[in-house]
Amino acid sequence: MNAKFTPRRRQICMALAAVAALHAPAFAQGAFPERPITLIVGWPAGGSADALARMVANDMAGALGQPIVVENKAGAGSNIGSEFVAKARPDGYTIMLATSASHGFNSVLFSRLPYKPLEDFAPIGMINTSPGTMLVPLDSPFKSVQDIVKAAKAQPGKLNYASAGIGSSQHLAGAMFRKLEDIDVTHIPFKGAGPAMTDLMAGRVDYIITTGPLPFVRGGKVRPLAVAARQRHPAMPDVPTFEQAGVKLYTDNWYGLVAPAATPRPVLDTLNAALNKALVKPEIQKQFIEQGAFPGKPMTPDAFWTFVRNQMPEAGELVRVSGAKVE
Repeated sequence: MNAKFTPRRRQICMALAAVAALHAPAFAQGAFPERPITLIVGWPAGGSADALARMVANDMAGALGQPIVVENKAGAGSNIGSEFVAKARPDGYTIMLATSASHGFNSVLFSRLPYKPLEDFAPIGMINTSPGTMLVPLDSPFKSVQDIVKAAKAQPGKLNYASAGIGSSQHLAGAMFRKLEDIDVTHIPFKGAGPAMTDLMAGRVDYIITTGPLPFVRGGKVRPLAVAARQRHPAMPDVPTFEQAGVKLYTDNWYGLVAPAATPRPVLDTLNAALNKALVKPEIQKQFIEQGAFPGKPMTPDAFWTFVRNQMPEAGELVRVSGAKVE
C-alpha cells in the first residue's frame, strides 16, 4: 500500500527536486547550445592552426545555430591554451583545437605539463592530418632539399630554420631533418607560425618545414621544396616528397577538437555531429586540400580518442629520436 502523501512528504520531495535541479548538467536546462561557444587555439592568429580553426568554427556554427568565437591563447608550445581549457567549466561552451603537439609531443618535450593530455580532456572529433612542407624564400638560392644539405655541410652552423615555437611541429620536423642528414643548422623559434612565416618571406631565415603552406606558395612569397608525406600532395603535384628528394622524413601532424573532461556526452555528441557534417562537405574538403592538408574522415568521439591514445607513444618516440628538447 502506498504511503500517504502528507504535506511534510510533499515538502521533502520539493526540496530534493530543487537540489537535483541545482546540480543538473547545463545541457539539461535546454537545448545545447544556447549561447556562443569559445574555441581556444594555443597558437597565435595568422598561422595554419588558427586558419584551420576559424574555417571549421564558421561551418560548425551554422549547424549548431550559435557563433563559435576563436580565441588565441598562445605560448609554451600551446601549453597555455591547453591548461586554460583543462580548467574550464565542462559544459561544452569552451572547447579547444587539439594537435599532435598538445596531445603528443609536449608530453615528452616538457619535463612537466600543467595539464594531463588524456585525463583532463574529453574527445569531440578528428579534423584532418597535415604533412609538413619545406619552404624557402622565393629568392633563395636553394632549389632543392639537397641544395640545403650540401650548403649546411659546407658551412656548419651558418643556415637556420624557423618554427612556431619550441615543441611545435616545425621544430620537431626541423630537428629530425637535421638529425637524419647529420647537419649543423640553427633553430630559431617564433611565437607562432604567422611570425615565423613573416621572417621567412622577408629572407631573415633560410627555411621552415611547416603545415598550411599553400596560401603562402600561391602568394608568390615562398618556394616549396618537398612534402613530408608518403605521397605527393594533390595541390602541389610538382613538389616531390622528402623521400623522393633523398631524405626519409615523414610528418603526420593532426588536428582535432576536445573539451574539458566531464563534459556531458550529449554535448560531445552534438559537437561531434556538427564537426562531421562539416568534414563531408566538398567545399570544406577542397579548402583542406588548398591549405596543404589531407581531408579527414568523420570519427566518433571514442574513435578519435583511441587514435589520440595510440599516436602518443609514436609522437614521444619522434621527440626522442629527433633529440629536440625545450631550450
